Amino acid sequence: MEIYDVIIIGAGPAGLAAGLYAGRARLNTLIIEKEKSGGQIVITDEIENYPGCLDEETGPSLIARMVKQTEKFGVAHTLDTITDMELEGDVKVLKGLHDEYRAKSVIIAAGARPVPIGCKGEKELTGKGVSYCATCDAAFFEDFEVYVVGGGDSAVEEALYLTKFARKVTIIHRRDELRAAKSIQEKAFANDKIDFMWNSVVEEIKGDGIVESMVVKDTKTGELKEIQADEEDGTFGIFVFIGYRPNSGVFEGKVEMNERGYILTNADMETNVPGVFAAGDIREKSLRQVVTAAADGAVAAVQAGKYIEEHE
Repeated sequence: MEIYDVIIIGAGPAGLAAGLYAGRARLNTLIIEKEKSGGQIVITDEIENYPGCLDEETGPSLIARMVKQTEKFGVAHTLDTITDMELEGDVKVLKGLHDEYRAKSVIIAAGARPVPIGCKGEKELTGKGVSYCATCDAAFFEDFEVYVVGGGDSAVEEALYLTKFARKVTIIHRRDELRAAKSIQEKAFANDKIDFMWNSVVEEIKGDGIVESMVVKDTKTGELKEIQADEEDGTFGIFVFIGYRPNSGVFEGKVEMNERGYILTNADMETNVPGVFAAGDIREKSLRQVVTAAADGAVAAVQAGKYIEEHE
């Protein structure tokens, strides 16, 4: 069985940047992705804060170029879901649903996923009015009312994006002020399509096959209020942006993590297991952006190369 120099788990910006650097270093590299390349950024309509990206840059266009770059340098790609692994020792073994893979070093770049509200009716109505991706689903709510749950950067940015489609956007936030960056807040407060529902949480989402109403609770008074869809519309959108969870379940007990499941690394992206590195949103860090994910991936690949040299 082939033993790769580097296997990268995940094909988001961190994994692809790692692949680019590993490939350019002439390391025999495989990227394993369970669904499609891109991670969270592939559902982003507009990228303004990645250096060098101009107004027309989108998540899919950036990722397509990154994938092409890795292929140019001979990086192999495969679709599989890793279910178990043996990371100790000189040869790491990764067990997938379709195959088994071996490598001298592993870079974990499996990313994170949206946190759900956790209220009654949310799961049943996901994809039927409840969404976690404005770029994916905004067009379905052209001229409808939509609600955005959350108060951080992502929530407010997505609310601003939704104003291009919806006739009205209401941000529901559990506190009485937003957590988003001041520049993003200013844009939201200046947009006459955006309203705010402060000190509020969604308790229940109702509907027969489609969102028809939701119950919102006042966090200060405990008062419950049911918001019904406009009679003519028959429905409204609920977009949830309240945080992310790392896709680290399969690595539990294999590498060191914090209490929230983020993998712990040093500045060289090294985990507590020799030859195993982590990069991007899955690791504990202060800023989760495309630019930091790509930087993590570059560092991880260079350090993986050094690790291999030292152990040959």
